[in-house]
Amino acid sequence: MLDVDMRVKQWLQLHRLKGIRLLQRLVQENSISGHEASAQAIVVEKLRELGLQIDIWEPNISNLQQHPYFVSPRTTFVGSPNVVAVKKGLGGGRSIILNGHIDVVPEGDISGWELDPFSAKIIDGKMYGRGTSDMKGGSISLLLALEAIQALDIPLRGDVIFQSVIEEESGGAGSLAAITRGYKADVAIIPEPTNMKIFPKQQGSMWFKLVVKGKSAHGGTRYEGVSAIEKAMTVHHKVLELEKTRNATIHDPLYQSVPIPVPINIGKIYGGNWPSSVADEVTMEGRMGVAPDEKMENVQKELEKHLALLAEIDPWFKDHPVELKWFGARWVPGTIDSEHDAMKVLSKHFTKVKNRAPIIEASPWGTDGGLFTQVGNIPTIVFGPGTTEVAHYPNEYIEIERVFDTAEIIANMIIEWCQ
Repeated sequence: MLDVDMRVKQWLQLHRLKGIRLLQRLVQENSISGHEASAQAIVVEKLRELGLQIDIWEPNISNLQQHPYFVSPRTTFVGSPNVVAVKKGLGGGRSIILNGHIDVVPEGDISGWELDPFSAKIIDGKMYGRGTSDMKGGSISLLLALEAIQALDIPLRGDVIFQSVIEEESGGAGSLAAITRGYKADVAIIPEPTNMKIFPKQQGSMWFKLVVKGKSAHGGTRYEGVSAIEKAMTVHHKVLELEKTRNATIHDPLYQSVPIPVPINIGKIYGGNWPSSVADEVTMEGRMGVAPDEKMENVQKELEKHLALLAEIDPWFKDHPVELKWFGARWVPGTIDSEHDAMKVLSKHFTKVKNRAPIIEASPWGTDGGLFTQVGNIPTIVFGPGTTEVAHYPNEYIEIERVFDTAEIIANMIIEWCQ
């Protein structure tokens, strides 16, 4: 009689076309923030087919706004449901959360795409479309793993909790809603696009805004004014200095292949109001990386103190200090011990399926994993089939073979973990 691992492998091979079609249907639904319902309906249809206990709800934004880790640009989640399904175990085993987000970032400038962003067309073993890698491919891997276990009637002692959440791309309100609703487990897996690397640590990040003051004057006598644009250059240099200082203190081997473990990025700058006038104000908006073991509050204070040093470089900043504001999206950092039993089980089954040891690194970006570790006290691993380099980019794609490899690895992990 075939062992369980081989039965899972064969089931996935036999149902390959069905799995691909499910992924295509999901990618063809444009599920940007505020428009997740149609994609969630496909997920619910599959969960009902599997006969699982399903919980569908629109998060209450008034309740979530009271939580210190809540962040979202939205004022309501009406029409944007979270979906959770539970496969109850026989009892006495360890439980696991399988968490994927259904929202995708906008497709951006269509001229940058070679195919329709929601075509889900397959070329040379790759499926193209917004959300293929980030992260509908990963969510389908989770569903395929669950379906294989169900179809093969493999008994589990522990519970398996599948989650398809909204709002990850805006800061994690969907996962926060699931945590505060009471969903707990002994470990969580999030299949973000890691190139099938295993991330036991995820950096956090915060958005900030810097307002730099100048003094207006006519462009013809600009020497009578103070250019906020020129002062902003000094501020930018100071920010990069802090980035260098912070990263010099990071010696975690999981970051050894990452050139800048916790970047500080200025992504938007605007100011001035007339070509023939000296700009009297410039605003810079950016993202500050937070190391997995750092507190976000401490990092905020670090930037505040560093900006205060500008007055030592340029007396202008003594009477016109840079105004720092924290706003918008925020992702909480998270970490799990590399020797945690869940890491060992996942690595073991990765090796069996791929015939090589996994690459274990720290995530270069934020995920909902930090919410699970810091708010839910649930050890969390990020591991998924998507291609990191194409997430959020035009012509996003996923290698189909990776979707099925990931499904096999996670199915086998569930079987061992949940006993």
